[in-house]
Amino acid sequence: MSHTSLPVDAHQALMIGRLWVPGNGAHVVAVTPQDVLDLSGLASTCSALLDLPDVAHRVRAHVASGQAKTLASTQQALHNSDAAQHAEGQAWFMAPCDLQAVKAAGVTFVASMLERVIEEQARGDASRAEAVRQAVIAVIGDNLRNVVPGSAESAKLKEVLLAQGMWSQYLEVGIGPDAEIFTKAQPMSAVGSGAKVGIHPGSQWNNPEPEIVLAANSRGEVVGATLGNDVNLRDFEGRSALLLGKAKDNNASCAIGPFIRLFDDHFSIDDVRQCDLSLHVQGPEGFVMQGSSALRQISRDPLDLVSQAMGPNHQYPDGMVLFLGTMFAPTQDRHGPGQGFTHVVGDVVSVSTPLLGTLVNEVTTSDTAPPWTYGFGALMNDLAKRQRAA
Repeated sequence: MSHTSLPVDAHQALMIGRLWVPGNGAHVVAVTPQDVLDLSGLASTCSALLDLPDVAHRVRAHVASGQAKTLASTQQALHNSDAAQHAEGQAWFMAPCDLQAVKAAGVTFVASMLERVIEEQARGDASRAEAVRQAVIAVIGDNLRNVVPGSAESAKLKEVLLAQGMWSQYLEVGIGPDAEIFTKAQPMSAVGSGAKVGIHPGSQWNNPEPEIVLAANSRGEVVGATLGNDVNLRDFEGRSALLLGKAKDNNASCAIGPFIRLFDDHFSIDDVRQCDLSLHVQGPEGFVMQGSSALRQISRDPLDLVSQAMGPNHQYPDGMVLFLGTMFAPTQDRHGPGQGFTHVVGDVVSVSTPLLGTLVNEVTTSDTAPPWTYGFGALMNDLAKRQRAA
């Protein structure tokens, strides 16, 4: 990992993250192309930082005042965040969120919606996917982009599909009035850029999901964005929607980073709406897969998804990070005709977009990825130690 992890306009981007400092635990930091700056004078956690009124102004003022001590070189910390080059005694970047709930919106793009229907019809069997894909497209077509979720048109389409025996729970959340919002991972369990991501060892059909992740504070205000890989087990979820928890939440199966870019005069929710995400998978055997996801093709506006996840019916006092879903659903054959794509151990997955940088992770199995050991208790103990030492 290098400077390519940073946004193309990193000199003006207001980026925050979390840095592991050996012997001193996790620190909330501001990140410039040169330096990693301690924001402990503003807030002890990322959650608390994002809860500050006018957080972007507060961070800029704090950094400009000279009160933010340099903790590390940005390039050295990025280098040491790479699991293949990691040195225990040096600082490294963690996932940029901490106490926030980690939520995800599913089936928010037509392309992925069709693939979810195919998974369901194939009952998680990758060998049946292509035949099922053609059968599904023959009935519902491959272009539903003009269908507005929850509209009268979508209700009529539902009636037609019910009559043909093709209605699906995925179509329900894809074009019905209610979005699918689920818990992707537990707070503090996400891994950052450079870390290994985990695939359940029992899965034979799985894929990366490149996504934009919004950061919302406890008031439901979206104050920034970052990148995420919502690692997905297609066979588990295809067998039963009730296996969603097992398909989504495993050790190291959630990657977020490298940094949260705060909204300011140079970056806003409108920029997020226009983001084009690129995915690159480099396999250890030389296999290469590339894909993209254009957020402007999302079926529901990002702020609508936030309001469906958080509001009068559901509060998150520590804030929330929300995966927005992906239109990328890989069908490129890897192990034989009609088999589609699945990960192998050693795949290197890169998710990038110019204004947010690049999130890079190597695939392993969740039982061999480093176990999640740094939770709420450990963080609170570290903060207490620092308070006593101050």
